[in-house]
Amino acid sequence: MWVVTVDPDKCEGCGECVESCPASVLELVDGKAVVANPDDCLGCETCVTVCPNEAVTVEER
Repeated sequence: MWVVTVDPDKCEGCGECVESCPASVLELVDGKAVVANPDDCLGCETCVTVCPNEAVTVEER
């Protein structure tokens, strides 16, 4: 199981993580990325890689 976290203080709402996620785990809500479908995470860490502010983390649990 993978746990995706978005730090709202670091997120600037660019949407790169949302667009790059192959499993549609993240969505933009009120100008910030949020984890909308946590159980669908594949653990690929694409969202982590594309985030320019290091606001997204993925951990295995």
